[in-house]
Formats: sequence, structure tokens, C-alpha cells
Amino acid sequence: MICPAGFLEHLYRTMLRIRLSEEILVEPILRGDVRTPCHLYSGQEAIATGLCATLMKDDYVFGSHRSHGHYLAKGGSLKAMMAEIYCKEAGCSRGRGGSMHLIDPDVGMMGSAPIVAGTISLAVGAALASIIRKDGRVAVSFFGDGATGEGVLYESINFAVLKKLPVIFACENNLYATHMPIRECRVNKPIYKMAESFGMDCHVVDGNNVLQVFETSRKAVDDCRNGSGPVFMEFMTYRFRGHVGPDDNIQGAHTDIRPKDEIEAWLQKDPIIKFERYLLEHQLIDEDRLITIREDVASEISEALNYAIQSPSPRREDLLKYVFA
Repeated sequence: MICPAGFLEHLYRTMLRIRLSEEILVEPILRGDVRTPCHLYSGQEAIATGLCATLMKDDYVFGSHRSHGHYLAKGGSLKAMMAEIYCKEAGCSRGRGGSMHLIDPDVGMMGSAPIVAGTISLAVGAALASIIRKDGRVAVSFFGDGATGEGVLYESINFAVLKKLPVIFACENNLYATHMPIRECRVNKPIYKMAESFGMDCHVVDGNNVLQVFETSRKAVDDCRNGSGPVFMEFMTYRFRGHVGPDDNIQGAHTDIRPKDEIEAWLQKDPIIKFERYLLEHQLIDEDRLITIREDVASEISEALNYAIQSPSPRREDLLKYVFA
């Protein structure tokens, strides 16, 4: 696959923005400065980056509890996300939602929610609306392997296949549902096999290889846009941090039960390091340029964090704003 250098730089910069924004939150979380539960996306950056790079601004993305990466990759405001994580009025949900309720309709990020599989049916509804309006938009539902234990996924897939909807079911399989290893909760481990039984096009992808994610996603998006959807994609990946927070440190108790050798093996497959190596080996970007990008992104992240810290909290008298009743 031949990609322009500028596009490759965009992929790299996007993955870095996600990683550095997650990692800069580690200390504030541990200090208690950040009160909202944060499900960090570190290690899974290539999936959101590669898939969202194939989408148009008006295409729809629906997220889950671990959606900082989806929000940023779709073009959501970094400052508004940081402010929301700090529950400030300048946040994308006016400080009322916190880390797990991110939204920016102006760029097609239609929202994330902590309920497992909670936004899958919403993505299917958006895809149905696209068919009715004939506007050519594609909807993407990001969810984890834990969502395969929820009935709404199967109902949604069945309806999407029946109506040939332009929706991508993007399963980020990081091998754990909270703390339950996938081997202990699934008889057949390959998740995509389940989707195949509905008669839909399915792909299993190295979720730590951003170029493979991009290339496979581009075909899936084209198929959906051309009336050949829906498409199911299983991205094999691994989260580098705990289920919630940096290392599942809850009141001093370390609860991340994953084997250390397993974690170390996946750290060797870091999607950002893997992409850096590819760019350098193929002389697509030199080391000096990578350093400049890292410095630029780090400065941007630091500025957004300071913006969030200095922004005002919602006023007590305004706390009931933006509710239906």
C-alpha cells in the first residue's frame, strides 16, 4: 500500500495524541484530581486511528466506556475532552458526563456510554436513517469483546443484515471483559465466527498494525457506502493499563490479575513503536521529524490539560440544565 507521507504523519500524530492524552491523566487520576472513572485507551490507538481515517466528517461514530481514542480520532476537540474528564463546564458534555460520556456531533462523534453494548443499536438506527435519507453516511459502532455477551448485539446484527445497512460493527478484542479472560467466557474464541453465521462480511485484523487497520477498514467503509454492508470487524489488541484507571488501583488495592508475562509480550507489540519502526525502516519519515511531532503533540496535550484544570466547574444553580425534566 502506497500512502502519501502527509497521511502517514497524520496517522502517527493521531495515535500519539491519543496515547499522550491518556498517559498525562495517570498522575491526576492517582492523586484524585480526576474523579470520574477513566477507562484508558493506551495500547489500542491503531484501531480508532486507522478506522476513523477512512471516514468522512459526516459519518457516524458511536463509542463505549473506553472511547477517548474514538472521540479524538474522529476529530473531537481535545480541550473539550480534557475539560469533560475534569467535569468542567467547558467539557463536551458541559461537565455533566465525565470520561464515559463524550460527544461532538459536529464531527460525527455521536456519543459514548458506559453501558456495555449500549450504543450498538444506536449505530444501527443511524445507519437505517442514512438509508431512509439516502445521504450515503456510514455508521460505526465501537465495542469491546465483553459486548458479545449482550443480546442487543445479535439483535442489531440480524436487523442490519436483513436491511443491508451501512454499519460497521467494530469489535476491539483486548482479550478481557473487565477482569474476565475471554477464554473463560466464550466457547468459541474467534468472535468474528459468530458474526459470520448471520451471513455478513467479516474480517479479523491485527489491531496493533495501523496500516492493516486502515486498509481493511477502507474496504469495509467502501462496501457499506456501496450498499454491500453491514460489515463485522474483529480487531485483536490489548490494553496496556487496567480496566479502569492506570492499573485498577482501587483504594490501594491492585486488582489487575493479568499475567505479567502476557502484559510484557503485548507491550512488545506497541502499535506506536511498531509504526515508528515501519516509517524509519522504509525511510518515509526521519527521526528528526518524529521528534518534532512528539514535541508538538506533547505541547498540545499539556495546553489542553492546563485548560481543563483552569476552566470553571458548573455552577450549582445550573446543575439541572440540559435535562429533559
